[in-house]
Amino acid sequence: MFRGANAINLDVKGRLAIPTKYRQPLLDDCNGQLVCTVDTQQSCLLLYPLPEWEEIELKLSKFSSTIPAERRMQRLLLGYATEGEMDKSGRFLLSSPLRQHAKLNKEVMLVGQLNKLEVWDADIWARQIEADMETEREGNFELTERLQDFSL
Repeated sequence: MFRGANAINLDVKGRLAIPTKYRQPLLDDCNGQLVCTVDTQQSCLLLYPLPEWEEIELKLSKFSSTIPAERRMQRLLLGYATEGEMDKSGRFLLSSPLRQHAKLNKEVMLVGQLNKLEVWDADIWARQIEADMETEREGNFELTERLQDFSL
């Protein structure tokens, strides 16, 4: 279960230091095996423990390669998917194409999203959060049934 936002610096090789609180659970759950791919909706990356990613792959395998929208989703998610393992220092290497897609510089944000982590450039994350907060304040969005039933 991933939650919270963590400010992290990428090293010169493009490695992301996984926060200590996640390392042992990731080692226990998936031997530190992770898969990173692009978010098709925003300029960030999605980092999954391997078992969670395998569920995504199963869903993608049922898509038709003859339906353009389904093929496009397969192409983007599977084409960018990079499997790797946390090293002994708890770091995960983000490939150059992934870093370019998310416009990652040295300062990044690792954001928990329950079953996965989002990886954002820190400046883009700050702008996204400000835009999200403004949208919430203005209330200019459709309330889905799930949002209507949600309360804090």
